[in-house]
Amino acid sequence: MIYNTDQPKLIIPEYGRNIQRMIDHCGTIEERAERNKCAKAIIQVMGQLNPHLRDVADFNHKLWDHLFIISKFSLDVDSPYPLPSAETFDTKPDRIAYPSGRIKYKHYGKTVEEMIEKAKAYEEGPEKEELKRVIANHMKKSYINWNKDSVTDEIIVGHLLELSKGALKIEDPSTLSAAGDLVKRNVSNSMSSNNNNKSKHYHNNGNNNQGHKRHNGGGGGSSNNNNNRNFKRKY
Repeated sequence: MIYNTDQPKLIIPEYGRNIQRMIDHCGTIEERAERNKCAKAIIQVMGQLNPHLRDVADFNHKLWDHLFIISKFSLDVDSPYPLPSAETFDTKPDRIAYPSGRIKYKHYGKTVEEMIEKAKAYEEGPEKEELKRVIANHMKKSYINWNKDSVTDEIIVGHLLELSKGALKIEDPSTLSAAGDLVKRNVSNSMSSNNNNKSKHYHNNGNNNQGHKRHNGGGGGSSNNNNNRNFKRKY
């Protein structure tokens, strides 16, 4: 009995031990043409064993890289892609800097702060006034969604003024939408999406039921009538 613990370690276990043995055998072939032919045959088998890799970009390139990795970069064959090196897979990727910007009010989020910065660059005019009102309404809706409490328009206007460092000021807070309207708008949007899903579900079920009736009951009445007529004629 041969135990796996007594055999060499699998470099990439997903391909199994037979693939590793085939690659080891390929490295022992002296003729280069035969060795290249053997390597291409192994690549085809590796692709069949892992069909999920076909959805990955550069599918064949990845298979050839795996071939060299399993051979411990000792296989001397002609690859259609640049030969990888062991250092390429040993080096760690560069560390990605984590965003460290502090959010003043977390219930508004970072996107609102970015919108405010963009709005500050607009020239004074009706477009900027409307943009300030849209941002303030969005802030009000976010406040209600996260805090579940009513909020006055003066608080939202004050937060907008604070986040913009005094650059965006709404003179008349009463121009903002009412809290009830913002909540109803969210509820109506969610209900309409649910109703659309339900209507699609019932429509599909109705079509299925009609098809089921045609399949099971279609033509059943005529066949029954014919059987009854034949029975009466006979008896």
